Amino acid sequence: MSYSVQNIRNVCLVGHSGNGKTALAESLLFMTGAINRMGNSADGNTVCDYDPEEIRRQISISTAVAPLEYKGCKINLLDTPGAFDFSGEVMEALRAADAAILVCSAKDGISVGFEKVWKYCQERDMPRFIYISKTDEENSDYNATFNALRERYGNKIAPLVVPMWDADKKTTGLIDVLNKRAYEMQDFKRVEVDIPPEKADVVAEFNEALKESVAETSDEMMDKYFSGESFTYAEMIQGLRQGVRELSMFPVLFGSAINCIGSLMLMDYIVDLLPNPMEGNYHKATRQDGETEPFVVSPGGVPTAYVFKTISDQYGKYSMIKVLSGVITSDLPLVNARTGVSEKLGRLYTMRGKKATEVKELGCGDIGAVTKLPAAQTGDTLCAPSRVVSLPRPVFPHPTLSMAVRVKQKGDESKISGALQRLMEEDPTIGYEVNSETVEQVLSGLGEQHLDVVCAKLKNKFGVEITLADPRIPYRESIRKKCKAQGRHKKQTGGHGQFGDVWIEFEPTDAGDFVFEEKVFGGAVPKNYFPAVEKGLQEAVRHGVLAGYPVVGLKATLLDGSYHPVDSSEMAFKMAAKLAYKAALPEAGPILLEPIGELKATVPGDATGDIMGEVTKRRGRVLGMNPGEDGEQCVDAEVPMSEMHDFTMYLRQLTQGRGSFTFQFVRYEPLPSMLEGKVIEEAKKLFDGKADEE
Repeated sequence: MSYSVQNIRNVCLVGHSGNGKTALAESLLFMTGAINRMGNSADGNTVCDYDPEEIRRQISISTAVAPLEYKGCKINLLDTPGAFDFSGEVMEALRAADAAILVCSAKDGISVGFEKVWKYCQERDMPRFIYISKTDEENSDYNATFNALRERYGNKIAPLVVPMWDADKKTTGLIDVLNKRAYEMQDFKRVEVDIPPEKADVVAEFNEALKESVAETSDEMMDKYFSGESFTYAEMIQGLRQGVRELSMFPVLFGSAINCIGSLMLMDYIVDLLPNPMEGNYHKATRQDGETEPFVVSPGGVPTAYVFKTISDQYGKYSMIKVLSGVITSDLPLVNARTGVSEKLGRLYTMRGKKATEVKELGCGDIGAVTKLPAAQTGDTLCAPSRVVSLPRPVFPHPTLSMAVRVKQKGDESKISGALQRLMEEDPTIGYEVNSETVEQVLSGLGEQHLDVVCAKLKNKFGVEITLADPRIPYRESIRKKCKAQGRHKKQTGGHGQFGDVWIEFEPTDAGDFVFEEKVFGGAVPKNYFPAVEKGLQEAVRHGVLAGYPVVGLKATLLDGSYHPVDSSEMAFKMAAKLAYKAALPEAGPILLEPIGELKATVPGDATGDIMGEVTKRRGRVLGMNPGEDGEQCVDAEVPMSEMHDFTMYLRQLTQGRGSFTFQFVRYEPLPSMLEGKVIEEAKKLFDGKADEE
C-alpha cells in the first residue's frame, strides 16, 4: 500500500540502554497487527533485535526499522541502541527521523543516556515525545520521574496521559488528559472506564495547562482563551501539533510495553501531533556549484533520496534510504552527489527488522532499502540527473579506543582488511589502519563492547577470528651530545674490491628529523659520493641503537675521508656511512623519545578535580580549563600516548558516560629514564635483526 507524505510518520525511539525501547516497538507492532505475538529480548525473538550478537547480548547494537500501519498512517519506527558504544547508530536514525520518542524508565528516572539523546535532539531542533516506561514494574515511580522531568526542562513538559493505580500502586490503566477519558487494558483491548475521583483534580489541572499551551500558539487562540471561550477538539489538536513542531512543548506519555498499557494512546498522538516528512526540519542542500539552498520535501519534485544506513554482510548490502522528494522506483537511474556517478537502483524493499518485502516504489517521505548500489555510502544523496544536490552527512563520534589486531589462524591476515571494509560500510564509527612502523593492524572503536562486537562479527560473518591487544607505541630516538666517528669499509673480493672511508660528526638539532651537511676539503671524498653517504645515513636513522626506533633531531656533517680510484663505489660509501653511524651514536648520549598528545576532555563540573588528578597520575600536564555547556568543563592537557590506552573506560566510569574527549599527537619528548629499560626490552622482540635486513 502506498501512503501520501501527509500520512507518514518517521519516528526514532531513543534513550538509555535497558529502558525498554525495543519492548515498546514490539508492543506497538503487536497492537497494530503487524506481528501476531510479542517477543522479548530475553528470548531473542524480537523484530528489531535480530542480529546474532543482539540475541546473545540481549541488547540492541544497531538501528532497526519497523513500519506499522495505524489509522490510515504508516509509522516507520526506528529502534536505536542505548549503549554508548553504538551511538553512531543513533546519529543515523536521527538523520532519517522527523521526530523522536525519548524513552525514560520510571524505575531509573532521568539517566545519562536520556540526557545525551535529549542533547542530540536539541542540536537538531527535533520535535519529541517523552515516554515513561516500565510503570508497572516493582520499584517504579512515575511521579518521581515526571517531577524530575519538570524540574529539569520546565513547563514545556506537558503530560498527555496520567496513570491509574490500584491499592497496591500497580498501574491498571491511564487517563487521556486531553479528552478526559480513562481506559484500562482487558485482554489487550482498550476499554473505557470511569475516571477515579481522586484523579479528577489532577486531570483538570493538566487539561488546563494544555489549553494554556494551545493559547500561546497564536494571538487568535490567546484572545479566545482569555475571553473564556472553549477550544474545539480540532483547535486543541492543531495547537498542540504546532507546539510540538515549534518545540514549545514536549508531551509526556507513559505505559507498560509488556501489558501494552499506553501503546494505543501513544500511536494516537504520534498520528495526531508528530510532524510528517514535509514538516520535518531539514538543513540546506548544497548544489554542484557549491552554493546552498533550502531543501523542500515535495511529493511532486524530482526524485531524491538519502542513504542514512548501510546493512552489509558477506553476501552483499542493503542501502537504507529515505525518499525526500518525488517517487523512487526500481531501475531508476540516480546520480550519487558525492561521486558524480550515475547508478541504477536495484530492487526496492521495505524492511521490518530483518524481513524484507519487495515493493515497486517508495513514495516521498517513506523509508525503505535498495540493493545493487556498491559505491553508495551512508550519508550519500541520490538525485535525478536534472537536479543534483547533496544534503549534510551525519557527524559521527570519533573512535576513542584503539587496539592491535592479533590473528588466531595463520594466513588470515590478508582477509582482515576486506572484512573490516565491509563492516566499516555498515558502521562508520569503526576505524582501521595498518601501522607500518609498528608492524600492526590497528582497530579503533567507541569502547570495549563496540570492539568486542566487531570481533564477533568478523568471526560469524567472515570466518576471521582475531584477538585484541594494546597497540605498540611509536617511540623515537635521539642524541644529547656531539660525537665524531670514522666509518671505514674495505673488502677484497677478487677483482675490484670495495673501499669507502668517511669521518662524520653527529650532533642534536631542532632543524628537522635528519639534516645532512658536508664540509670536506681538498677532495678527500669526491663530490659524486656525497649522495651515497647521505643515503646511507638516511637508511641508518630508521633504526636507533637503543631500541631500534627511528632517530630524529639528528644532524650529520661529513668532514673527511678517503677513497680508492678503482675500488671505491657508491655502495662502499653507503656502508662506510652506516659504520660511522653505528660507531658514533652509542657515544652521543642516545635517548628514547615518547609521543605526547593533546587531550581535550569535556566533563561535568564536579568531575573536573578527578580528571586533573588522573592527568597528573598519567604523567600529563594540565594546560587549562574552559567552561562548556550545561555546567560542563573542558580540560586541556598534554599526556603521553602510552598512558592513554584505557582512558576511554576510565572517563566513562568516572562520568557515567557523560564525558567525552579527543586526543591528537603533538610532539615527541624524552622518555623518563626509569621507563627506558622496559621499552628497550619490549622493542628488542620487535626489531631484533630488522635493522640489518634493511
